[in-house]
Amino acid sequence: MKKLILLLILASLSCKEQGTNATAQSEVLTATEFKTAISKKKVQLVDVRTPDEYAEGHIENAVNIDYYRDDFSSAFNNLDKDKPIYIYCRSGNRSGKAAIILSDLGFKEIYDLKGGFSNYN
Repeated sequence: MKKLILLLILASLSCKEQGTNATAQSEVLTATEFKTAISKKKVQLVDVRTPDEYAEGHIENAVNIDYYRDDFSSAFNNLDKDKPIYIYCRSGNRSGKAAIILSDLGFKEIYDLKGGFSNYN
């Protein structure tokens, strides 16, 4: 009986670790790395700031999908989950949270701008 309980505890811990790794699919890039990556080819580039922040300035060709939208998750339905996606916000907080959501939605390659748009220029 003690062995069975021990096995159940170990199995539970293993499942928790696997679940944690499932959402750790994003890579944080420095501003230089981010600029280089998005300049090499046409990419899926998403600004997760509010429309007002986006209007004040954004990276060229970025699509604005506000993190605070009620339909934030479903707004990504038109994007290709098998292609890399590059995301940013003002400071990196919202885009970090968005990366977890995108991973849960099935996006395989997620790149987040370290320090956000504030650090980009």
